[in-house]
Formats: sequence, C-alpha cells, structure tokens
Amino acid sequence: QVRIVESGGGLVQPGESLRLSCAPSGSIFSLWAMAWYRQAPGKQRELVASHTSAGTTSYADSVKGRFSIWRDDTKNTVYLQMNSLKPEDTGVYLCSGGGIDGAGKRWDSWGQGTQVNVSS
Repeated sequence: QVRIVESGGGLVQPGESLRLSCAPSGSIFSLWAMAWYRQAPGKQRELVASHTSAGTTSYADSVKGRFSIWRDDTKNTVYLQMNSLKPEDTGVYLCSGGGIDGAGKRWDSWGQGTQVNVSS
C-alpha cells in the first residue's frame, strides 16, 4: 500500500522560511497531481498549492509570491518552499496525491501532516 510521508515542519519566526517535503513510500510506477493543503485550528482545510504531472502549478491567493511548489520525479518527491512566513500560515500541512503503483494499481493517499508554527 502506498502511503505519503511529509517532513520539514517546525517552529519559525515571522519572515523566516521552511521547506516541506512529500514523498510516497513503496513501489511507484507513476505520480499524478500532488497537492499541499493546510488545516488551521478552527478553520476549514484549504488547498495551498498543487502541481500536476504536466507541470502546471496553482496557489492559494494567500500564499502567491511567497510559496513555491515543485517536484523531482527522479525522487518521486514534491516540495513546498515557504518564504516570508506569517503567523496566519500556522497549521498542519498535509500532502495528497495519487498515481499508479509498481503493481499497476491506482493509488490515492493523504499524509499524516506536518506541523508548521509561525510565531515570534
């Protein structure tokens, strides 16, 4: 079973940067669209950034110009570079995605999330 694993969260001060990583574990044949969401306390889960297999990216208005998503298909890894972080960026960041596994079956998965805290 393919599972997504995130890493890279932590506690930073406003204005600082963090890079999150997301990769599926297990045998992967292909990786389709991947996306980062965030869940802040008391708020609905929101889509932060997405990256299709064709290279198209999209961002929430609140992070445009500060966040960047890209993928390294040689490592089956998606990254989210977060610059100029603000306290309102605090939350659990979750990665989701899908594709075809090594057995030729479709997989879709969510990670457990990585906590990002932006505070002075």
